[in-house]
Amino acid sequence: MRYLVLAYGDRKKMEGLSKEQFAALVAKCQLHDAELKKSGGYVSGHSLEWDAVCLRPRGGKVVTTDGPYIEAREQVGGLIMIEARDLNDAIRIASLHPAAHLGEELGWGIEIRPFSPTCHQ
Repeated sequence: MRYLVLAYGDRKKMEGLSKEQFAALVAKCQLHDAELKKSGGYVSGHSLEWDAVCLRPRGGKVVTTDGPYIEAREQVGGLIMIEARDLNDAIRIASLHPAAHLGEELGWGIEIRPFSPTCHQ
């Protein structure tokens, strides 16, 4: 089953990293992705820019607003699509990502969501 792993982070803390600290973090994430690819669990993954646009219906029209949509310090900073046997396996896989270990230091957290088997096949 496929799962979407969303990595949330604190933009201000991330922007406060030195170039060397940021490069070390990127290297850890790349190593994680390479190991996940070897295991066959990696489907796709991408880092995201902090800025976003939100589309909402308003009065029969589509209106855009600057995002991120939610008002929070944590924003989605990256996503990985994984293949896992079940939710427990997805949790195990996601727990190996560096973002799972940077919660206190950089305000990171991970959300795991299964893909719906009934939509967009």
